Amino acid sequence: MNNMLVLLEHGTLAHTLARMLAMVLLLNTAVAQSGKPHTAAMPEGFDQYVQQVLEAFGVPGVSISVVKDGEVLLAKGYGVKVLDKPDPVDDRTLFCIASNSKAFTATLLALLVEEGKIGWDDLVIDHLPWFKMADPYVTNHLTIEDLLVHRSGLGLGAGDLLQFPPTTYSAREIVERLKYIPLATSFRQAYAYDNILYVVAGELIREITGKSWEENVESRIFQPLGMSGSIARISELMKQPNIAHPHTPVEGVVAVGRNFPDIRMGDASNAAGGISSNARDMAAWLKFQLDSGMSPSGKRLLPPAAIERLWTIVTPMPLYKPRPHLAPLKQQYSGYGLGFRIHNYRDHQIVTHTGGLSGAFYSRVTLVPRLGLGIAVLTNQESRNAFEAITHHLMDNFLQVKPEFDWLAAHQQEEDLQKARVATIESVAHQQRDSLSSPSLNLQAYAGTYRDRWYGDVVIEVEGDSLAIRFSQTPALVGRLRHWQHNTFVAWWDDRSLKSDAFVTFIIGPEGKVDEIKMKAFSPAVNFSRDFHDLELFPVKN
Repeated sequence: MNNMLVLLEHGTLAHTLARMLAMVLLLNTAVAQSGKPHTAAMPEGFDQYVQQVLEAFGVPGVSISVVKDGEVLLAKGYGVKVLDKPDPVDDRTLFCIASNSKAFTATLLALLVEEGKIGWDDLVIDHLPWFKMADPYVTNHLTIEDLLVHRSGLGLGAGDLLQFPPTTYSAREIVERLKYIPLATSFRQAYAYDNILYVVAGELIREITGKSWEENVESRIFQPLGMSGSIARISELMKQPNIAHPHTPVEGVVAVGRNFPDIRMGDASNAAGGISSNARDMAAWLKFQLDSGMSPSGKRLLPPAAIERLWTIVTPMPLYKPRPHLAPLKQQYSGYGLGFRIHNYRDHQIVTHTGGLSGAFYSRVTLVPRLGLGIAVLTNQESRNAFEAITHHLMDNFLQVKPEFDWLAAHQQEEDLQKARVATIESVAHQQRDSLSSPSLNLQAYAGTYRDRWYGDVVIEVEGDSLAIRFSQTPALVGRLRHWQHNTFVAWWDDRSLKSDAFVTFIIGPEGKVDEIKMKAFSPAVNFSRDFHDLELFPVKN
């Protein structure tokens, strides 16, 4: 296997080997399912286990779906919709599934491929002539498949500030700004997760079909699969009668998240992360994927080969190397397909994805094809370790792992170590701070409008005896600048649930005026989508 991983690092050979691996997987799945007895059973005491997980990680509510061999074993809600209120989560309570929406976008494109309207190897510019990347070569060679597999050359989360927190930009405006975002690596040479190219995929679907991405999801996936409770517009979630409310830890205490899209904004990124669903509907989605594209009515929406394509590694990913307490998660191979991640769990291949909307919802969808097993865990608090503890506990049950591994204890230890690491880094930063230093200029000299080519304008003003900062296209990014040291301040956002404070450094030119502003996250705990570090803010000349 190690020799094979070396080979997977090389372009065309990686693609071929990955497809061969997926074909073997599909064959093994068919063989394994055809002759095995039906022995599926949920873990003993599972309801109590879930309650323990919720309490351990401070998660108010969770929605869980489990499908095995074509049967729904569980579609159930646990906990509450809103912290400190008695209204319970049920099987129809909606949660935002965030980036688990990407698999729906990939499936829509697969449907269009099967209809002959597009090909995976079609150039994006042949369908969107106005589309441009920063590098003309990439613009002229980027394919539809490239939109989905995180190897375009963009850096991790590049352009996410155009989308998160919710901005006033439309999807078309976000895509048009791509040409100003510099590439971090060579084309098709490295994996780096992005959201923005899924927004491009949504616009491409609109162009091909004449209907919005949202209309396509509703008519071509939700309706045929009977996902009647799901919605494709994130802006409409908070208007629904049965919803889980977003939560996030703020200074160590879990609170209701304020930073969430409303009807005025937020739909620009739906193709990357805008779907909301519930336990019943996610069970239908799991069954569709595991049944090779078959709808509940018996109509095949996609052939098995199309599902196989979605589950095939295109871009090799770095192997996860867990700490000893998470040893069963050691990977032997890992890669990204079309809207899914593919890697091993113990000796089985899994097809999976996570979803994370900072300050709101975290989720995971997992398919174990050889077992005919599908699991969806949706939570209303941004605790990765909570959904991981539940997912791994369930997978071990159906893999019949003995002796049982204590995933709750392992993920509690992981969470404690993560918090300790962040605290140490923040403590070192405070120790190295020159707290006795003063700004070089008076406050008024820092004020002004500063412009980044891809994001737009950031306004800094004097308010009272301090500076205020406002991102012009992002209503939530409003706050105060607290002096840190010398000409560096910290953007302290009014909405503390953002947990996205950032260093703001004014670069002073020889004339004693601000030439540029550079920003970067204040803490390693800041979500990667807050790509302040990519901004190059220059004063706007009056």
